[in-house]
Amino acid sequence: MKQRYYGQHAQVLQRELLQAIPKEDLKLLHRKNPLRHGLIAFRQFSLLALCTYGIIHFTSSWLWFPLSVLLGLTIFNFTVLLHEVVHHGVFNKPYPMAERVLALLYAIPSGISATQFSRWHLDHHAELGSMDDPKRNHLSPKKNHRWLKLLYATPCLFFIYFRAAAAETAGYDTLSQRLIAKERWISITTHLAYAASVGYYFGSPALFKAYLIPVFFIFPIAFTLNRLGQHYAIDPTDPAKWSTLMLSHPVWNQVYLYSNLHLEHHYFPGVPCYNLPKLQKRLRSFYESKNMVAMGYGKLLYGWILQNRKAHSLWK
Repeated sequence: MKQRYYGQHAQVLQRELLQAIPKEDLKLLHRKNPLRHGLIAFRQFSLLALCTYGIIHFTSSWLWFPLSVLLGLTIFNFTVLLHEVVHHGVFNKPYPMAERVLALLYAIPSGISATQFSRWHLDHHAELGSMDDPKRNHLSPKKNHRWLKLLYATPCLFFIYFRAAAAETAGYDTLSQRLIAKERWISITTHLAYAASVGYYFGSPALFKAYLIPVFFIFPIAFTLNRLGQHYAIDPTDPAKWSTLMLSHPVWNQVYLYSNLHLEHHYFPGVPCYNLPKLQKRLRSFYESKNMVAMGYGKLLYGWILQNRKAHSLWK
């Protein structure tokens, strides 16, 4: 049984956060804009199509390789769109059927189950700070070896992730397990059908450029770097610092669809992703009062690989 560890230990923090931002400002930050979400989703599906077309038709590596990188990032960012649905970040009123359709639609490009992702992620929020957090318990590297950390940025990630998901899903009820298996089968079948179509109609070079590189080489790097900025450099003694404070940068905000601002998301999960930069600005005084200093991905990589820092620990 889960114990909702974060809620038990963050009560003082939650009161401090509510005092740090005026009530009306917080209300505006929580307001969803379905049109804006729709435009972001439209951009992602457009990138999916245009990158695929460009990769297949361009022969110069100077043209198709950057598109392969962009395609891999785009595939990863469908998990961010799914994440928005999980936290009801699309509509201002409940629309269960619409959210269900969007969840399934966003899960397929990444080859995952929408139900499994939703349950896994909500448990992650509830149990943050403890070993009942499924991400920490099953997905974080247990041994502090550089070679193991680097494996996460390779195709080995898929074995690591699906093994972690299976371990957590084993504790779910039978109906949930069946639904997850069905959704995962649909996602994987869609991927196989797409890969077979590209290979059949455009040849093995196109399959390599438009599928294997983006999915098996770029996606793991995007996933690993994004996760590095979530809960690895923290202060385990302070619930306010159980996520990593990241610099808000216009480039990274677009590269990761604002999911790089993960601390702010855990503070207020109902704030849609495009309002997280504004939320971070509102919290500057709070961060200063807590002596919190924002980090960039370069500093995180330096600490993670070169200094070989441990996950979920204080990096001095």
